Amino acid sequence: MAIALTESFETTLNSHGWVGLRAHEVTTLQVNIGKFCNQVCRHCHVDAGPHRLREQMSRETAELVVRVLRDHPSIKSVDVTGGAPELNPNFRYMVDEATEMKREVIDRCNLTVLFVSGQEDLVGFLADHRVRVIASLPCYLEQNADKQRGNGVFQQSIDALQRLNAAGYGRQGSGLELDLIYNPLGPILPPPQAALEADYKRELKARYGVVFNRLYTITNMPIARFRVDLEQAGRLDKYMELLEQKFNPAAVHGVMCRSMVSVSWDGRLFDCDFNQMLEIPLADACCRHIRDFDLHILERRRICTGKHCFGCTAGAGSSCTGALKEAV
Repeated sequence: MAIALTESFETTLNSHGWVGLRAHEVTTLQVNIGKFCNQVCRHCHVDAGPHRLREQMSRETAELVVRVLRDHPSIKSVDVTGGAPELNPNFRYMVDEATEMKREVIDRCNLTVLFVSGQEDLVGFLADHRVRVIASLPCYLEQNADKQRGNGVFQQSIDALQRLNAAGYGRQGSGLELDLIYNPLGPILPPPQAALEADYKRELKARYGVVFNRLYTITNMPIARFRVDLEQAGRLDKYMELLEQKFNPAAVHGVMCRSMVSVSWDGRLFDCDFNQMLEIPLADACCRHIRDFDLHILERRRICTGKHCFGCTAGAGSSCTGALKEAV
């Protein structure tokens, strides 16, 4: 079915038989523990960087997150992101508590944080707690990666991957999972995930001896820093047209907002990390903060959508765990 480029995401859903979008469970709590980061990446939808030092989750809020996990054993995963989440002083407390409760803990790592002063023992800490590391590496070629993330970042990232490998991460039988994230270098959709994963594994092993478990392809979202870049280049409208034209109704079933809740650094709750960055609150006003967490309501909530949602449903679809379906 052709999609008019003036349609809202809700209208497009309706045209494919969806009466709005609703959650069906909450198995993941994604926690944006702060916007402070040692990098300034061009595609960052959080607009994170060294200038966001004040936007950091407090111990009080971290304790509320831990309480929610303790009260709701059906929440199986804690997906900790940022900024560079490891730079928040409460990151290790949260990991300690969540792993003690036998929850899967995911660390969304930018890799270069391993070389920040005070993080010398980070690899050992992650390995000891069997934290799953999902790391950003937008290309296996130095020039392309540095173009998106800054000069010198690629080589530091490779050094970090080698350190993680030395600790057992990504190696068969270790149980220490190391996954990589690919973001396109510009306003295009990611290539097929399986084929690109094969390229990454071949090239990283041959060039640097690096091994990993899986590669996830994620579409760049037209918000924050990436949106500004598109506007300045006069390419925003064309990119939005691409996302709308490539809408894949099969991807709607697996979008991450249907099975997770996003927690901001100050404890507010959102349908997803992207809605969090756009300040789009939950539809139900009674549980918009972690202190008011109500699993019954959250698992039945109507999800708030916008034009940016085309980014999660274009082509093969995109979520925090990569492609969702075959592209159409």
